[in-house]
Amino acid sequence: MLRKKGSEPLQDREVLLDLDYTGEPRGADCYGSLQNGGFIPPRYLNAVAGEEEDDPLCVHCEKTPNPRARFLGSYFRDGRTKIDYVLVWEVKSHRKRKAHGKGQREREELGEPEQGVQEESRSERRKAQLARWRDRFINNLQIAGLLLEKEESCSAKKTIHYLKLSAPWDVLVFYAEELSLRAPLQAQPHPDFNTSAQILQKFYVPNVLAETVPNRPVDYYTCAFRKSKMEKFLGCGDHENYFTDTQRHRIVYEILARTVYGKRKRAEVGVARLLKEGAFKAAFPLHDGPFELPACEIPPDQLNRRQVLYHYWARWSKWYKYQPLDHIREYFGEKIALYFAWLGFYTAWLLPAAIVGTFVFVSGIMTMGSNTPAREICESGGHYLMCPLCETCKPWNISDICPMAKVGYLFDHPGTVFFSVFMSFWAVTFLEYWKRKNATLAHHWDCMDFHEEEEPPRPEFAAMAPAMEENPVTGVKEPYFPEKARLSRMLTGSMVIIVMLSVVIIFLVTVIIYRSIVSVMMYETGSSVLRTQAGNIANISSSMVNLALILLMGQVYTALAEQLTKWEMHRTQTQYEDAFTFKVFIFQFVNFYSSPFYVAFFKGRFVGYPGHYGTLFGMRNEDCGPGGCLIELAEQLFIIMMGKQLINNVQEFVIPKVKAWRQKQSLASVKKSQSGQEPQPWEQDYELIECEGLFDEYLEIVLQFGFITIFVAAFPLAPLFALLNNWAEVRLDAHKFVCEYRRPVAERAQNIGVWFIILEALSHVSVIVNAFLIAFTSDFLPRLLYKYKFDNDLNGYVNFTLAYAPPSYNYSSHGVCRYKAFRDENGNYTLVYWELLAVRLGFIIAFEHVVFFVLRAIDWMVPDIPESLEVKIKRERYLAKQALADNQEALLLPASVAGCAWGNCSGVGKSRQKGKAERKTRQSWIPPCHSQMLPLPGSARWSWLTSSPGATHTHE
Repeated sequence: MLRKKGSEPLQDREVLLDLDYTGEPRGADCYGSLQNGGFIPPRYLNAVAGEEEDDPLCVHCEKTPNPRARFLGSYFRDGRTKIDYVLVWEVKSHRKRKAHGKGQREREELGEPEQGVQEESRSERRKAQLARWRDRFINNLQIAGLLLEKEESCSAKKTIHYLKLSAPWDVLVFYAEELSLRAPLQAQPHPDFNTSAQILQKFYVPNVLAETVPNRPVDYYTCAFRKSKMEKFLGCGDHENYFTDTQRHRIVYEILARTVYGKRKRAEVGVARLLKEGAFKAAFPLHDGPFELPACEIPPDQLNRRQVLYHYWARWSKWYKYQPLDHIREYFGEKIALYFAWLGFYTAWLLPAAIVGTFVFVSGIMTMGSNTPAREICESGGHYLMCPLCETCKPWNISDICPMAKVGYLFDHPGTVFFSVFMSFWAVTFLEYWKRKNATLAHHWDCMDFHEEEEPPRPEFAAMAPAMEENPVTGVKEPYFPEKARLSRMLTGSMVIIVMLSVVIIFLVTVIIYRSIVSVMMYETGSSVLRTQAGNIANISSSMVNLALILLMGQVYTALAEQLTKWEMHRTQTQYEDAFTFKVFIFQFVNFYSSPFYVAFFKGRFVGYPGHYGTLFGMRNEDCGPGGCLIELAEQLFIIMMGKQLINNVQEFVIPKVKAWRQKQSLASVKKSQSGQEPQPWEQDYELIECEGLFDEYLEIVLQFGFITIFVAAFPLAPLFALLNNWAEVRLDAHKFVCEYRRPVAERAQNIGVWFIILEALSHVSVIVNAFLIAFTSDFLPRLLYKYKFDNDLNGYVNFTLAYAPPSYNYSSHGVCRYKAFRDENGNYTLVYWELLAVRLGFIIAFEHVVFFVLRAIDWMVPDIPESLEVKIKRERYLAKQALADNQEALLLPASVAGCAWGNCSGVGKSRQKGKAERKTRQSWIPPCHSQMLPLPGSARWSWLTSSPGATHTHE
């Protein structure tokens, strides 16, 4: 039996849901009943012990001719009670279950195999178990104080049940204090976050990016909510609108996450695990209404918040407008709003990088005519006879590569060196200013001091943990997995990661062999055009093959990483997400960047020299093409980066629509049976697809950040293509969240989490990689050395870079051939090679030290928190102190009279009595099934898990 504090034991669980039960007087603090229309009459509960247990709550539900609600919108039938959350489950129709049972009996009579009968019996027992769990869960939700109301949509095949949940005022107040929600103290002007708007205003330039968005949320100074100080907070008299919708959703989700549905020892707690088990099909808060604009014109301030977001943000025509971040945060919560704020901030910072990169590329085009080495190559004729590029190939003239030599200058000229230094500074400066922007937004959105509360165990962890141990923070027994066993599994998972990275390297070697085979085939055709373009054809085709392998391996490994992370048994969702993010990013880093790294630093390094060529599987090692390795690197970056972005955008546009079509098809029979009736909001939202989170969105943009910073010396146009992609990305993501996803639960967040650490690591890696790229892959330093030692105009530079083949490598019919290297006639390195090596190493050291010193200076000069924000923080703390002044006096008074004894000091005694009175006021209402949340006398343990129906409440 379930005992309620101060009452007799309730003999039957019918009483908990029966509207007509009068055995116990209900006071104002009892929120277990409904007055908004029937939920579950007692006669339905009597069917629980009957034959059909697929849905014990609604087996004999009588349908009314018109089940439509009397009021449209996000309210109960009374038109006053807000719908905060909706739970959905589906049950096969009575007729279908009856036919299924008849077919089972016929199979038994015909003597069909026992195994099939056992499987069907097991399936029926599973359905009955889920129904019992669902029954108990709903019972406990009502005991917790939530108001419930049920709707149904029926067809010949199945019945869809919608359980609407609403949190009354006292429940909201109780959990607002427990969750430390922020309460408004004083309104303040909205801060102007857009630096571009300030700059344009300073120069009196019209700002086409700005747009007035209606119903902007008011900005307040806030402090932690306290019921005892209710009168200090603005709007406390308006109970219906005091808490925002996102706060109400968060509170109801907290109750859903804490409510027991089975045995506590098995950690059968929370709606998340019920969704995994299949007891519910969906659980979501409702959207504010349709996103389409009404047919008739109405004032903008009368649009609902979803329509505002669609009209002023998610439409493609708004691609050049500022994002309404306050509206996004008000509707979706801080976590999603911070993602869009970061994406918009990053996209805005890409603009100067794109302008500088385009300028560098154009300057290369304009100065192409002054490229002396390219002119010498084009005018050399047959002066430089080059050694064959394969065993069966013939010698060739260097003048054949004249076009490639000219094009190669676009990606290898002094401007690219400047741009790589610029992008190193850009990356770190961007991150420093994002920290400032993040701090400003965190304060503006009241999450600067937010720390995630003690998280409950993940549903999968709770289901699979082998033991129960006491949580040292909450004092509650929770599922436990030994740390040593977890470390052992993580080590094993690391071995799997290494194996998968080895597979990536194997695929890379396969692509290299493919490229060599294609090059040889082009050379052997005899065509001068194909011979000169063989390297480009092989490189472009291999890059496409590599992109296909990258995307395929990415999908395979993401699924594998998900299973590995589950197997490692991480206790909380945050730990799980961090481990999963680390695994996927490490793999995707190697997956996407291994091929560019090979071209930049390994290709052409192990070729050897005529007569002593290095081989791989019997084939000569690859050498850089006629235009050098940088142009091949630029081709690879363009194909991989742009191909990935294009495919991702197509997937983001198509896949949600396909999923939505499948969801609508699964509900088509129900909709057909209700033809002619206008669908209700909960039915419309159930047709949408579940929000898939932000992991894929962050991963896509972080990998893009790596492309535009790590290899930017070879591809100055990368920031421009990233900018164009991100303009589309913002609108695609906005459209998904507003129009195609069910509304997610608003989550609080202080920053973008582990992704910022990854971005910082990438920015530092980019400095090192660009230093090596300029030193060892570019011709910048060899040309600089030649200018210093021989000729400032680079006359004779081509001959300087070519060596003679050894005499033993004899071509009687063609004479001595040349090849690109700093070697003598015996194949030994010359003094110039060692001089150049010293210059290269010195450049790397100087480049890294100068850049990192400037970066540290930028970090020191740019404070993480703006000075104006520090003033606001102090102002808010002052107002909070004034609002909670009584509490402050009660806390500080004993320190001021430290010489007094408690029993002999009247002032202290009064403060103690006053503190007790405040605590009593603050605890004046406690949800019936959460009374154990407070510490019990003589015990420091807390218990927030509710008991299952039919069990006795005992204090542990």
